[in-house]
Amino acid sequence: MKAILHSLCRTLCLIALIVIVDTGITKAQQSRFEYGFTYGPSNFLGDLGGNSGKGATFLKDNMISLTKFMTGFHLGYRPAEFINFRLSGTFGKVQGADSLITGNGGLEEARKSRNQHFRSDIQEGFFAAEIYPTALFEYDAEDVLHRIRPYALLGVGVFHFNPQGQYEAADGSKIWVDLKPLKTEGQGMPAFPDRKEYNLTQINVPYGVGVKYFVSRNIALSFEIINRKTFTDYIDDVSTNYISNEDFYAYFGDGTEKAKQAVQMANKSAFANGGNYRPGFGIGAKRGSPTNNDAYYSSSLKITIRLGKSEQYSNFGRGSDVKCPIIRF
Repeated sequence: MKAILHSLCRTLCLIALIVIVDTGITKAQQSRFEYGFTYGPSNFLGDLGGNSGKGATFLKDNMISLTKFMTGFHLGYRPAEFINFRLSGTFGKVQGADSLITGNGGLEEARKSRNQHFRSDIQEGFFAAEIYPTALFEYDAEDVLHRIRPYALLGVGVFHFNPQGQYEAADGSKIWVDLKPLKTEGQGMPAFPDRKEYNLTQINVPYGVGVKYFVSRNIALSFEIINRKTFTDYIDDVSTNYISNEDFYAYFGDGTEKAKQAVQMANKSAFANGGNYRPGFGIGAKRGSPTNNDAYYSSSLKITIRLGKSEQYSNFGRGSDVKCPIIRF
């Protein structure tokens, strides 16, 4: 995945360089290319954490206290003012923790007692179309100065994640360990042939809405919310049922450090119950909900810079900004 991201970065930089050089040579026309940067909070939506009541999808189980941040860059190409094609790279973190659930004596108590947690870096690249419907009704769509344009976004992408949990050793020291190699639900073990190992690189479908405001003809500020539909339930390493400690000892070796890590990270209910496993969190009991895949979303501020000079005014001198009235949105 790192090689893919490095290749993507090199490609974007090369495209940007070509566009800048081309724009410098042909100043009489405004380039249809643009570039920019995004930054804003991100949140995880999956098995871990959540709010009161039964666990649910999307915003109902959003934990504001575990908000992280994502930063990104993008290149765009607009064949027309009502549509823009965007190639983006984004980097950030997501996190979930059952221990932070506020218990109110309801169904959330089971998740709180489960006591699982995780963190993961996220690296993604996606290609998306931005649709600006109001541009179709503007008298002069090429004049964007002080224009406000809402838009919708839909695309396809690839992302890389690596869930980690905090392991507490016998001496009390704590370290973060990668969870996938510990096979916490028996993924990839011969004893569980139906539980395949999950891939850390997956496809996602970004979709969302935003609003763009043109500060000048070449600079725009946007606010957008993008959710990522994924096809994996293992961003948080939690999906199906508990297996026995003996399964970990048999696979990793009795008494090995890896077996100890696997046993602890697979079932952390003991840490919320004085060192004893909670009733209902034993072999074969529900650990996650495999019918609901994980997701994550970001709310970002975006700055976009259009390359080149304004096409409409490139043939006129200074002070020639007289133009016909237009309908603004």
